[in-house]
Amino acid sequence: MVEPAHPTHPATSLRDVAALAGVSVGTVSNVLNHPTKVSARTAERVFAAIEELGFVRNEAARQLRQGRSRSVGLIVLDIRNPFFTDVAQGVEDEVTARLRSVLLANCAEDAARESAYLDLFEEQRVDGVLISPVGDVLDRLDRLRSRGMAVVLVDRLASTESYSSVSVDDVLGGRLAVTHLLETGRRRILFVGASLEIEQVRDRLEGARQAVAEVPGATLEHREIAGMHLEPALAEGQRIVALPPAERPDAVFAANDLIAIGMLQAFTLGGVRPPQDVALIGYDDIEYAAAAAIPLSSIRQPSREMGRRAAEMLLAEIEAGSNGERQHIVFEPELVARASTLG
Repeated sequence: MVEPAHPTHPATSLRDVAALAGVSVGTVSNVLNHPTKVSARTAERVFAAIEELGFVRNEAARQLRQGRSRSVGLIVLDIRNPFFTDVAQGVEDEVTARLRSVLLANCAEDAARESAYLDLFEEQRVDGVLISPVGDVLDRLDRLRSRGMAVVLVDRLASTESYSSVSVDDVLGGRLAVTHLLETGRRRILFVGASLEIEQVRDRLEGARQAVAEVPGATLEHREIAGMHLEPALAEGQRIVALPPAERPDAVFAANDLIAIGMLQAFTLGGVRPPQDVALIGYDDIEYAAAAAIPLSSIRQPSREMGRRAAEMLLAEIEAGSNGERQHIVFEPELVARASTLG
């Protein structure tokens, strides 16, 4: 067995380092936390002692004493959706640049799971929370705020001035998607999404309804599926394939790209040709949309930038405390038309 070059001593403490270096415990603490207060020669002795003893600072204990964790919690709606992976990357880029860490939690569209993660982050004493909520959690977030924790909503416009938020105008996004379908001559449109308790789904449907209301003879049907991911979308696509051609919609607006890709798979396997038989548009413009067997039209959101801006606001609020200015950033979505609606 290969022994480590510098074996650690399980009970090694600051006192041990101080004794070996011939300095006080306070001096060791200054070397680790306020190095400018210590001479270079003294710091060298302390670091040599740390190296020899294999000392590792108990960061958790230090943070507990300070009542701060130097970490932030991020709760996303569903990590299976690459949109939220990109959001998380934007958050991490900004947070780690400020020498903090990110604790990522996936609520998987489950309000109970979301609540459990909020409890956990409160217990962990994170400095702040970024959250893309499943439902109405403002009362729960008020409790975190009362304990001095910063909170920013992500992919959700705050309904109160108490919280900063970063979001996209999803009503406009729904209008863009369905207006595009109508402009290509479609009139029997199907909207497919998960529960309307999810505000983003509700807003996208509202935008779709507004667009349809402006075109005489156009109709909009709404189908709610079990989640915003591939499996229930595949089943919904298979249901449409099984319908007689005259009873099928001539266009589908999927509430996100994962739903659209699942339905595209069902259409392809079932001999339904997008866009000749059924046009198909998604939402988010994830990386896989352009790479699909039939490139997928979508509504683009600036996911990584949303994460970065949300983290930027959260860190500013952490530094400013409860008196910090609240901000609401609303990005405009963008139509990206590809072969699934244009072919």
